[in-house]
Amino acid sequence: MLVGRKYRLAFTPEQVEMAEEFGNICRAVWNTGLEQRREYRRRGAWVGYAQQTREMAEAKAEQSWLKAAPSQVLQQTLKDLDKACRTHGAFGVRWKSKQRWQPSFRFPTPDRFSVERLGRKRARVRLPKFGWVAFRWSRPLGGSVKSATLSRDGNYWYISFLVETGTSGPAVSLERGRVGVDRGVVTLAATSDGRFFDRRFITPGEAERYRRLQQQLARTQKGSKRRKACQAKLRVIMRRVRDRRQDFHAQAACEVVDGNALVVFERLNTTGMTATARRSVAEPGVRIRQKSGLNRSILDKGWHSFELAVRNRARRTGAMVRTVNPAHTSTTCPVCGHVHPDNRKSQARFVCTACGHKEHADTVGAKNTLARGHAGHRAWRPRHRPVREAPTSVNPQGSSAPNP
Repeated sequence: MLVGRKYRLAFTPEQVEMAEEFGNICRAVWNTGLEQRREYRRRGAWVGYAQQTREMAEAKAEQSWLKAAPSQVLQQTLKDLDKACRTHGAFGVRWKSKQRWQPSFRFPTPDRFSVERLGRKRARVRLPKFGWVAFRWSRPLGGSVKSATLSRDGNYWYISFLVETGTSGPAVSLERGRVGVDRGVVTLAATSDGRFFDRRFITPGEAERYRRLQQQLARTQKGSKRRKACQAKLRVIMRRVRDRRQDFHAQAACEVVDGNALVVFERLNTTGMTATARRSVAEPGVRIRQKSGLNRSILDKGWHSFELAVRNRARRTGAMVRTVNPAHTSTTCPVCGHVHPDNRKSQARFVCTACGHKEHADTVGAKNTLARGHAGHRAWRPRHRPVREAPTSVNPQGSSAPNP
C-alpha cells in the first residue's frame, strides 16, 4: 500500500535560494508547455509529453537557466502538465501565477536520494544538487521510499515521501455497517445514524485580525514591501485555519469510516457550486452577494477535503466509498418515499406532508443518500478486491432491509 509521509525541512539560506530557483524554473516550464499545447490545439494538432521532453532537452543548449534545475524535476513538471491536459483539456488547465503559486517539485527516482535518521527527532535526506538537508523526524517512514516532493507553505519548506509499506489493503467486510453522509453549509456532515460533525476553524480574534489585514491590504500599492508583509500575515492565519480543518477532517473521517463497510456521499461538483455569479459586464449576474456568501461557507467547511479524508481512511480499513445522484435527497421522505419541496420546512426541519414523519433535514438527506448507494446486498460489491462474505442470516448495521 502506498502512503504519504510529510516532514518540515530545515533548509540553509543557500538551499532556500536554490529551492526558490527550482520552483520558478518549474513554473516557467509549466506555463511554456501549456501555451505550446494551446497553440497546437488552436491549429487542430496535438503535442504530447514525449515531444515536449525532447524539445526541452534541446532548449537547454540555448537557455542556460534551464540547466540549473535537475532534468528529472523538469520532466516531472511536464508529466504533471500532460496528465492535467488529458484530464481537463489544454484550455481547462490554469496558469501558475507567480503571486498565487506555491513552489513545488518532485524527485521521482529513489536511487538518487537517501534518508538517514540522526536522533529521536532529527533526520536528514540527500537530494540532487541540494546535498544533505535536515528535517524534523515527526513519525517513522514505515516502508521504502518511492519518490520525494518538496513544497513551500508560507515561510516553511516541507518534504513529502511516497512510501510503499509492503502490505496490501484489507479485504472488504460485508459484515460491517453502512452509512450515508450528507454535507451542508451549517453542519459539515450529518450521517444516516444521527451523528453530526462540525466545528469552527477560525477563532473570533483571528477573524477580526484577518478582516483588518484585508482592509490594510486594500490600501497598499501592488509590488510594495508593505503589501508583501501584509500578505505574509494573512497567510499565517489561513495556514492555521487549513491545519485545523485538515486535522478535524481526519478525525471525523475515522469516526465515519471505522466500523462501516460502505460509506455513501452525494455526488457534488464543488468547483461548479463555488463558481462566481458575476458573469460579465454585458450580462451581469443576480444575487451576487448571496452567492459569494454561499461560496465562502462551502469552501470554509471543506466538502471535497472531507471526502478525500474519508477515502484515505477507507483505504486502511477496507471500506467502500460510493457517490450517488443528490437530486431530491433532502425533500424525499425516508418512510413513505413522498417527494415534495414543502417537506423541508427549514434548513434543519423536515416534516413529510403525506405521512407526517418528522426528523432533522440533514439526517433525512443522509438516509436517502444511503438508500440510493445501497440497492441490495450484491449491488455495491467492489471489483478486483478481496471480499469477506457476511452470513446470510445477519442484518448488517445501517441497512433497513428485513432479515431474509
